[in-house]
Amino acid sequence: MRRIIEGDNLDVLRALDDGAVNLIYIDPPFNTGREQRHTSMRTERVESGEADEGDRTGFGGRRYRTTELGSQAFADAFDDFLGFLEPRLIECRRVLAADGSLFLHLDPRESHYAKVLLDGIFGRASFLNEIVWAYDYGGRSKRRWPAKHDTILWYAKDPEHYTFDYDAIDRIPYMAPGLVTPEKAERGKVPTDVWWQTVVPTSGTERTGYPTQKPLAVLERIIRVHSRPGDVVADFFAGSGTTGDAAARNDRDFLLVDSNPEAIDVMASRLEGWQPEIVRAAPMAGEGGAG
Repeated sequence: MRRIIEGDNLDVLRALDDGAVNLIYIDPPFNTGREQRHTSMRTERVESGEADEGDRTGFGGRRYRTTELGSQAFADAFDDFLGFLEPRLIECRRVLAADGSLFLHLDPRESHYAKVLLDGIFGRASFLNEIVWAYDYGGRSKRRWPAKHDTILWYAKDPEHYTFDYDAIDRIPYMAPGLVTPEKAERGKVPTDVWWQTVVPTSGTERTGYPTQKPLAVLERIIRVHSRPGDVVADFFAGSGTTGDAAARNDRDFLLVDSNPEAIDVMASRLEGWQPEIVRAAPMAGEGGAG
């Protein structure tokens, strides 16, 4: 199964069989109350003597002109955020395999409410980790400590029997390598529940231009450790398709769902090499189509 579906994720979830997927990662809107938007720009250096002097100054006083290539956006506001999430989380638990896990990615404004909700759906014993994804990018408030982390809640369907491949964990450097043996320093250490990982670089090849795109490295760590080759990894708020990219790179199948046609376009282009099946929503009356 390598499939991208445009539609309401609750409808898709309800159509899936019990135990149909092995791992679920979902990154729903954070309920910030504002529109999330990303604008893609092209920057070109202006040579001396050109009539257009450009609109930006770079290193050494060089001038550049910028051209807006387009923007993508979605609304991020719910009157009843938990009421929106609850039926979807209930269905997520149902469609998980017996040894499957759910990873719910939120920010600190909503994560504690969602944890109480998940405790009721999965049971408190099924809560295994609160992972903190920490990054250092963006503006810094002068009125409070700058918020530079997200929260990822890990719940196992069966807290006594779940997939966790310790040997697949990527190692990271010791902060004080002189305090351990040379052998340990060379091997690196196992990450804790705080993951330091930069956001997707604005000019990097990984960047798709989709708002709120998450780093491939974060998803690859989750998928390598919490699933096996050949497993089905699902993301019901798939956005730019990072989950599918990480799954395919690690010999997993994927099921990606999003209601935003722009997201489907981004995913179809990004994952073209993996030849996914694209399932588009049927056009509404008056929106065209065959005939």
